[in-house]
Amino acid sequence: MHAMPLPPRLKLVPPGAWVALAWSASTAFTFLARVRLPGEEGPNELAAVQFYRWDGLLVLTIACALALLGSMWLHRRPLRSLALLLTAAAFLTTNLAVGAIQLAQFLAVDLALYFIAAGRPRRTGVTALCMALAVLVGWESLRLLRGWGIGTLVELTVALTAVVAWLLGDASHRTREYGEKLRAQAATQAVTDERLRIAREMHDMVAHSIGIIALQAGAAARVVRTQPEAAREAMTAVETAGRETLAGLRRMLVALRHADQDRSRAAADGLHPAEGLADLDRLAAATTAAGLQVDVHWKGARRELPPDIDLSVFRIVQESITNVVRHAATTACRVTVDYLEEHVAVEVTDDGRGRGSTTDTGFGLVGMRERVALLHGEFTAGPRPEGGFRVTARLPVPATAATATAATVAA
Repeated sequence: MHAMPLPPRLKLVPPGAWVALAWSASTAFTFLARVRLPGEEGPNELAAVQFYRWDGLLVLTIACALALLGSMWLHRRPLRSLALLLTAAAFLTTNLAVGAIQLAQFLAVDLALYFIAAGRPRRTGVTALCMALAVLVGWESLRLLRGWGIGTLVELTVALTAVVAWLLGDASHRTREYGEKLRAQAATQAVTDERLRIAREMHDMVAHSIGIIALQAGAAARVVRTQPEAAREAMTAVETAGRETLAGLRRMLVALRHADQDRSRAAADGLHPAEGLADLDRLAAATTAAGLQVDVHWKGARRELPPDIDLSVFRIVQESITNVVRHAATTACRVTVDYLEEHVAVEVTDDGRGRGSTTDTGFGLVGMRERVALLHGEFTAGPRPEGGFRVTARLPVPATAATATAATVAA
């Protein structure tokens, strides 16, 4: 069976507040144990002579003040906080005329031990446990030196609860560290997988470009003597495709490190032209047919982009729409593609009330951020002030591509 998770509001309560509550409850229990409750023949514990006198009430006031101050310091100064709690427990015990520090007086200490062991380095937790056990041993030793009776069994029980509280806190600390390690490994693996996926897509893009180059070169070779003008046009197309392919390789392969690629999966992927912004309307139509209205808005003069940039913009939109479907709890989203002079910008927004993938549980934002970083662009993702979620990306367009586009328009 799985443990029931704490309600969100309880998680917001600071540890010091729980320790203060434990001290208040144990103090109330101490008083209840020394009065005759309804249905009882007498109180469970006999009250000491000074318990209700002014000196006893003064001891109680001082002990409570020390305990509350220790509770306030638990987050900032854990060992000093524990020292105050131990002092309060020992001080209040002197007011009870008993041979050992009682479990009720040590309840707040046990809870503080748990929080220190769970949230602090292990050395701090061990030091806190040693402090608690030292106070128990010191209390009994002092009584023995003065010839007073001691409560050995009670003190052993209290010491056992302190050890159990520390063990539970230490286990919680180790579990959290292990979970953080797993999340870090998962994030690293996600980045590696995303880079390998980009590498496979680059393989498809380069294969497609080389195929075009081969076809154009072959056509130029066949007509070079009979149709020199056609051959020149074919060789110009070869030069343009070659420059674009080399530019894409330079931008992408600098960031892609040596990775162990799955050769069989790469071969199974096959060779096919990469998708791009030309397929965006088709993607929007398919998503709209599935139940999420996707409105695509184009700004600026649409032009041909380098294949790697064209593919990356498409993938960012595709992943953003997928996140809207999974997380946003809405029925519509808006995609804006803006062709600027030296950049291409894309924005995907929704007005849903869902999480909008802010927790990034599926590594979608990690992949988009990595893809944009490889192209030296800018990426942002987060909730909108008016509600919903926004993903934006801004990718630089190389000067060679802009120049080639301008020449094409002029021709």
